[in-house]
Amino acid sequence: MAGSAMNATTHRAGRALADANPAPYWLDDPDKPAPRPALVGDEHCDLLVVGGGYTGLWTALLAKERDPGRDVVLVEARETGWAASGRNGGFCAASLTHGLANGLARWPGELPTLERLGRANLDAIETAVDRYAIDCAFERTGEIDLATAPHQIPELREAADQSAELGGDTVFLDRDQVRAEIDSPTFLAGAWDRTGVAMLNPARLAWGLKRACLDLGVRIHEHTRAERLAPHGAGTEVRTPYGRVRARQVALGTNAFPSLVRRVRPYIVPVYDYALMTEPLSAPQLAAIGWRNRQGLSDSANHFHYFRLTADHRILWGGYDAVYHYGGRVAEDHNQRPETYLKLATHFFRCFPQLEGVRFTHTWGGAIDTCARFSPFFGTAHRGRTAYAVGYTGLGVGASRFGADVMLDLLDGEPTERTATEMVRTKPLPFPPEPVRWAGIGLTQWSLTRADATDGRRNLWLRTLDRIGLGFDS
Repeated sequence: MAGSAMNATTHRAGRALADANPAPYWLDDPDKPAPRPALVGDEHCDLLVVGGGYTGLWTALLAKERDPGRDVVLVEARETGWAASGRNGGFCAASLTHGLANGLARWPGELPTLERLGRANLDAIETAVDRYAIDCAFERTGEIDLATAPHQIPELREAADQSAELGGDTVFLDRDQVRAEIDSPTFLAGAWDRTGVAMLNPARLAWGLKRACLDLGVRIHEHTRAERLAPHGAGTEVRTPYGRVRARQVALGTNAFPSLVRRVRPYIVPVYDYALMTEPLSAPQLAAIGWRNRQGLSDSANHFHYFRLTADHRILWGGYDAVYHYGGRVAEDHNQRPETYLKLATHFFRCFPQLEGVRFTHTWGGAIDTCARFSPFFGTAHRGRTAYAVGYTGLGVGASRFGADVMLDLLDGEPTERTATEMVRTKPLPFPPEPVRWAGIGLTQWSLTRADATDGRRNLWLRTLDRIGLGFDS
């Protein structure tokens, strides 16, 4: 009987996916801007930015804001925002440390500073969206972390208290309070960060930043892959398929893709994350689940879901599986994973049984630049002429602007409050080489699944990773 019920549930989930377009919803937009021409021949500039995602775009924009006379070129291998910046859930968080718990575990002494800098960074993003008239459906509605198992309830209560001590605006919600905000039989409690997260359309943010860069005089070349970086005289030279750029300084925003600074590569693994998008919900369907305040939502399991409403009343539902492929290859064929979509759809209807019959219109995935401490790290190469920011581990929509500021600080060579932090001055532990990396990630995934099934109890393997500061997340 149980098996029959499970098969029926899976069949219903499959029917809901039957007509879905295997493409990112955000990028399937008739207002997508035309690509800029590829670089042909030689270019010279003060600052070359490699990568047309958020990190690169913010770096180019902030460089021109700091010094309008600075000559800035940006090159992108595909099109602006096509990778993680156009595929994420659109959660723009103030946290620079991948949440309070991770920040307290790694930088307890400077967490008040990092929290303050993170809130200022989110404020600056909101200001830029307004200043440059970026139409990205920016809504500072906050995010609710949800308890879906009893052992998570005291953890959320403690997190709300810690946030208040650090100047945050987080309130604990009991079962009735959280279900008054968003109604699901699976929700037992919540912690609502009311001002520390904004929801937005991620692709439109990237395209708006691109337009703002162009308006300030940044020269952008798309379909221009940076193939090799090397010192050249007093500057740096980057080779591309049809030419080269000679720059006084270089900022790398390549994230999950192999860094042009080879020594950075062991610190990053590309992890694939997947999402579904529903059709627009009707007024009765919206009324059945509440969600009038439009917060972002995520549950508190190790294998967690994140979900939010779009401007046209769809639900984005993503997460749970975090897939690492042997050797760390970033490849187009990893962007689709039907077995994960079926799992996600099944979980969706378990969370919202009142939405039985809703269809999914889009399914997609993409690579996340995961590092062992779950938060970005920074550095320079080539005698300070090249800077990098990488390792956002799924929380880069907001933190990428901070990363851009740090790279420009490092290239300028002037100490700032940002560069003085231990977070900026230190690096995570590197991941071991294959096949140890593959085996270790597999054991970690198995252990996290087991912890979810045993009231959060972490086995010896996870406790050992905690002690040495090595982790795996998405």
